[in-house]
Amino acid sequence: MNNMKLAVMSETIAGENRVATVPDAVRRLVAAGWEVYVQSDAGIRSQFTDVMYEQAGAVVSPDLAAVLPGADIVAKVRPPTPEEIPNIPEGTSVVSFMQPAADRDVIKAMMARKITAYSFDLLPRISRAQSMDALSSQATVSGYRAALIAATLLPKFFPMFMTAAGTIPPAKVMVMGAGVAGLQAIATAKRLGAQVRAYDVRTAAKEEVESLGATFIQLDLEAQEGSGGYAKEQSEEFLARQRELIGKEVAASDVVITTAAIPGRRAPLLVTREMVEMMSTGAVVVDLAADSGGNCEVTEPGKDVVMNGVTVRGLSNPPSSMPEHASFLFARNVASFLELMVKDGEFAPDFDDEIVAGMCVTREGMIPNDAVASVMNA
Repeated sequence: MNNMKLAVMSETIAGENRVATVPDAVRRLVAAGWEVYVQSDAGIRSQFTDVMYEQAGAVVSPDLAAVLPGADIVAKVRPPTPEEIPNIPEGTSVVSFMQPAADRDVIKAMMARKITAYSFDLLPRISRAQSMDALSSQATVSGYRAALIAATLLPKFFPMFMTAAGTIPPAKVMVMGAGVAGLQAIATAKRLGAQVRAYDVRTAAKEEVESLGATFIQLDLEAQEGSGGYAKEQSEEFLARQRELIGKEVAASDVVITTAAIPGRRAPLLVTREMVEMMSTGAVVVDLAADSGGNCEVTEPGKDVVMNGVTVRGLSNPPSSMPEHASFLFARNVASFLELMVKDGEFAPDFDDEIVAGMCVTREGMIPNDAVASVMNA
């Protein structure tokens, strides 16, 4: 039996501080029969040194020519760039986040080298796949960071204070979207003492919101349940009516955190310019969907936009701002995925498995996934 080889490359995209595996996951993989090769300094921005990887059993090399050859699979957080792909041996597998609509050039370059690519963005939402759900693990980080950033930007306390000088009421926080990121934002804002309300187009979210001690905002609208626990993409008529009804709730909030996203689609517009103008001076909007178009009309990714005294923060790649634990969680997702790819001690992906088939973006120069093919051909 030959050991299986995993190669871990450094992230080269500006602002990306995460890494695809960490020493804790290396120990688990080595025990399972993997040889793990890590590019030197791949984990340094996530607080993981080369020495820590070596002590965990990895081989560390500054030279990609020593890291990549013979690899069964290459792991990255972000997809390899068109400039990096020629370094990856033909026929190798790659696993990372990868969005067909945004990464067309990358996918075409991998097809040309007959690289088999897998994307965590395409992971089927089934119970057997939960340990591999990198979107959810990173959304947990995003929601937590959003609440902390909002508390930092707001020129008020989050909790109520009763002092000799008088009582200070708690901040009013509204979270739009109660998926994984939204629920974590709710929980964190509650821990900080804020008065929290939340809205989601899925009625099923009401119980989860209330279990965290927040108030669920109910609007006179039809529920928008989608597949796999996501909200479905809404019509413009629905969104217009939603904005009309939600405006007063936004205006009454000190903080609005928006987290609504549809996988592979532009983020829905929830907070209009007019709503921002109705908010009080000093109020804050934190937009977690900034990288996919933004839930707020005035959002600019990675920037603060101040309008009439209201600060709108467009969070770009929020998990990267807490890279140590974001990488720890992502590495666990990668390790669980790799376990699925092994049979009898050999790297042997089963393309009849719905997880393997669902995540596969390219294979043998082709696109086997109908959903990906339709996006690429659009």
